[in-house]
Amino acid sequence: MSRQLVVTDVFIIASGTSRRHVLTLAEAAEEMLEAADRPVIRREGMEDGTWVLLDFGDLVVHVFDQPTRDYYQLERLWADAPRLPITVGAP
Repeated sequence: MSRQLVVTDVFIIASGTSRRHVLTLAEAAEEMLEAADRPVIRREGMEDGTWVLLDFGDLVVHVFDQPTRDYYQLERLWADAPRLPITVGAP
């Protein structure tokens, strides 16, 4: 992302199946990154739970519900950015 967008290096884009799931995923991401000494700088969308944005500086986490993710299509907007495969597993 840093070649296309000066403010961050990496976007993580994820989806939840419900408002509660979106919030739980965002809370888990924030807890894991804070445990790795990466405190959140800014948090948006926790009230609504359709799109939560967690800004960690060089890393931004987006957690959407599916209708909101389909509407904004961030993957299409940033289609020319390199993609990094990640594997998510239990700690």
